[in-house]
Amino acid sequence: MSANLLVNIPFFTGLPVSELDRLTSEMEVVNLKPGEILFREGDPGEHLYIIVKGDLEIIKAPGTEDELILNTIHQGEYIGEMSLATGAPRTASVRGRSESVLLSMSRTQFTGLLHRHPELASVMVSVLSHRLDNTNVSTFRDLTEKNHQLQKAFDELKAAQEQLIEKERLEKELQVAAEIQMSILPDIMPSPDGFDFGGRILPARQVGGDFYDVFELGENKIGVVIGDVADKGVPSAIFMARAHALIIAEADEITPPDDVLRMVNEHITRFEKSTQFVTALFGILDTSTGEFSYARAGHEPPLLLTADGEVLRLPHKPGMALGLWEDILLDENSLTLPKGSLLMMFTDGMTDCRNPNGEPFGLERIQHSMANLNKINAQAGCDELFEKLMKYQDGSKQDDDVTLVAIHAK
Repeated sequence: MSANLLVNIPFFTGLPVSELDRLTSEMEVVNLKPGEILFREGDPGEHLYIIVKGDLEIIKAPGTEDELILNTIHQGEYIGEMSLATGAPRTASVRGRSESVLLSMSRTQFTGLLHRHPELASVMVSVLSHRLDNTNVSTFRDLTEKNHQLQKAFDELKAAQEQLIEKERLEKELQVAAEIQMSILPDIMPSPDGFDFGGRILPARQVGGDFYDVFELGENKIGVVIGDVADKGVPSAIFMARAHALIIAEADEITPPDDVLRMVNEHITRFEKSTQFVTALFGILDTSTGEFSYARAGHEPPLLLTADGEVLRLPHKPGMALGLWEDILLDENSLTLPKGSLLMMFTDGMTDCRNPNGEPFGLERIQHSMANLNKINAQAGCDELFEKLMKYQDGSKQDDDVTLVAIHAK
């Protein structure tokens, strides 16, 4: 049986049966346990092994994180003939995969065989040449595959770099857009006798759709506006800038707030090019009388904190947002601000803001928080209400822009 195994080795194919029997009788029997190393990469190539029973693994970096199984050889196959013929060190390690029995031929035995059968030299040259050709083909194939992989990795890296450059460009553009948006907000509030104003805004994204403004109209009149464009991000920010500019352009000391909003709506809907809309509250404060006349286009009704700490939600009727229909219904109101009162206007991002449990801040919490804002100015009132909202949110995701604007009657 063992002689038949030697016939399968190209070096020994032409030998007579008697020589094969002699080699078999002279070869050493090696028993190998599962996981046991037969030889390691770099060891001298002193023996050829024939597998009589079991399986062996040809591996690189055995026992390390980089271990790689190159091949598995089975019963009847052989290993180590190249090192035996050339004397080169082992190019890989070999480990038992199962209980294995091997026949081992030493270099001395192989040299004696060559003396007895010199014709094996030409067989060796042929076998080694064939093996070298196969190795060259395999190496070329491996190099070609590695080149394909490297090219693919390069292409992916190049695409990732281009995406990174594009991302950085967009981030810079968003930063510029955010700076432009913030520049629309008032840097310094008007300061007429008897009144002060405050405002606060926090976009849900880098840019948002909320806006507010407080601006002088002349003749003791001051315009106050707050708005909330549907959705968030760049499109809503552009629409916000347009709505804000239209309100500022149409407002003056003699045009009633409802007429201003109707003219703005006419501009927005004229060409029917947008599906966006904006809720808004625009009012005019007469600083000589304390009267605040305002119109609501689907916006949240304001809250009034009286001097004795009572928080009132001002009377309101249904209203329609700007940008949806040519003919709109607005809620028109007017009140005289009592001395010591604080009028607070806000977007629905204030009521909808949620804590980590998913519970909205809600109108009642706004009213309860406002009840403790007595005897402070409008900006301090916005800041304190905003801080209470942030404490309630407690780091949870912000779903909508939050904006406050207030009027305080001293």
